[in-house]
Amino acid sequence: MSAIRRKFGEDYQVVNTNQAVGFTAPAKRKRQRFVDKNGRCNVQHGNLGGETSRYISDLFTTLVDLKWRWNLLIFLLTYTVAWLIMAFMWWIIAYIRGDINHGHDESYTPCVANVYNFPSAFLFFIETEATIGYGYRYITEKCPEGIILFLFQSLLGSIVDAFLIGCMFIKMSQPKKRAETLMFSQDAVISQRDGKLCLMFRVGNLRNSHMVSAQIRCKLIKSRQTPEGEFLPLDQRELDVGFGTGADQLFLVSPLTICHEINPKSPFFDLSKRSLMNEQFEIVVILEGIVETTGMTCQARTSYTEDEVLWGHRFLPVMSLEDGFFRVDYSQFHNTFEVNTPPLSVKEQEENTSLPSPAPITPLSPSFGETRGRRERIFSLGGVSHFEEQGGGGGRLPSKLQRMSSRNGKESLRPGGGGGGGGGGGGAPPTEKAYSTGDLPLRVQRLGSIPCQPAEAEEQLKLQLRAVVKPGSETHPSGGGGGVSGGGERGEHDQHRLPLASVPSPNPMATAGGRPEDNLPAKLRRMNADR
Repeated sequence: MSAIRRKFGEDYQVVNTNQAVGFTAPAKRKRQRFVDKNGRCNVQHGNLGGETSRYISDLFTTLVDLKWRWNLLIFLLTYTVAWLIMAFMWWIIAYIRGDINHGHDESYTPCVANVYNFPSAFLFFIETEATIGYGYRYITEKCPEGIILFLFQSLLGSIVDAFLIGCMFIKMSQPKKRAETLMFSQDAVISQRDGKLCLMFRVGNLRNSHMVSAQIRCKLIKSRQTPEGEFLPLDQRELDVGFGTGADQLFLVSPLTICHEINPKSPFFDLSKRSLMNEQFEIVVILEGIVETTGMTCQARTSYTEDEVLWGHRFLPVMSLEDGFFRVDYSQFHNTFEVNTPPLSVKEQEENTSLPSPAPITPLSPSFGETRGRRERIFSLGGVSHFEEQGGGGGRLPSKLQRMSSRNGKESLRPGGGGGGGGGGGGAPPTEKAYSTGDLPLRVQRLGSIPCQPAEAEEQLKLQLRAVVKPGSETHPSGGGGGVSGGGERGEHDQHRLPLASVPSPNPMATAGGRPEDNLPAKLRRMNADR
């Protein structure tokens, strides 16, 4: 229950929704950390063999690295033993000289006055070492060996004082305690920032004194196996937290959120929400800086295991603007809230975006509109709208010419009559069609509907086209002022007519031969020329 409250807060409680069936989730085995949350490294060195002597060679560092209880014990034992040894040496001098037997004789001059037993020798050493000097016990000029021992005592006392007091001073002024006022968030989060998936955690400084030249680094601790089969336990890889951009240099006045962008160079490139539950890794965070008050370098450490990385979360803001200053609410320092985050890894997202979109299906046959437009651009005998309408009843061929044309198996071409010309009968059907080739209009006369040979039909079409697009011709003498087109309208379009060679032939199998009018009698040729 306490673990659940620590994880979810005091406002949450466990509710058993099914009283009949009791189910207890299996407790997850405690993860062995490489670095504790307080920064202590869980590494012990054993089987040093003959390498233990290296600690004695660096005795001062060895004493400083010891725990406080061992430092205090060594401090007390060193002074106590030194005092006892020196007191014993003074007693030995007094004993050898016989001062102990003449301790109360006023006429006898001892080496050290008023030293006649071991306690009095010990007190003399303490008074001399501590420079107390009560004046009752003192060394005399009759004792040269006592003078030499006194000099040795002064030198040895200075060395012991410098060593032990310096060790205690360094031990007390170590910047490790300064790291206690540097905070790290309990959990790390993974969410999107600026459109990119990022791993983030928060750091803060509880003191008003700044950390000069603060710099942060991250290490990923994860065992792996190389392609050659070598197993690397607790392999260390660097996590980029802005080394190239200078974002790792911190101005740690207020809490900051440190961001590691997950990209193809990141070890978390293929990490997704699902694979996070099966991973085993540890992220070690190292914050270094110079303590402003002491000038000593301080280092604070912490770590995040895979179960302390929250997917799809973001830290709550802790800064607020007050009257004349900014306030930091450290009660919200560790709190997070859920945000919308894709559960896929960055690698999967890039693979999804790089997949080509399905191409649209192109119809094999052209559409109705395209076919129709293409057919309208082809010069065919069907034509489009009439360019001109036939006039009155004039302009029909003589009956003799019609009969001769029928015998040859052809239907004569019908030139149009004018609007008021003479010919008899009603209006004839239109004989001209208008075609468009870009900006230039073209007129083609309709051939007869009587079946004929392809070569003869081709020649008849060419003959009629020559008559239609003949340059310089204004009117035709048929139908009394009629002709193929009216005077004004004919003159308007003569300059836009194409030459005969530019009009495509409806019959691709054109054959060589003379013109059809060459086969007609001379009288018919003259009549056709007159028309």
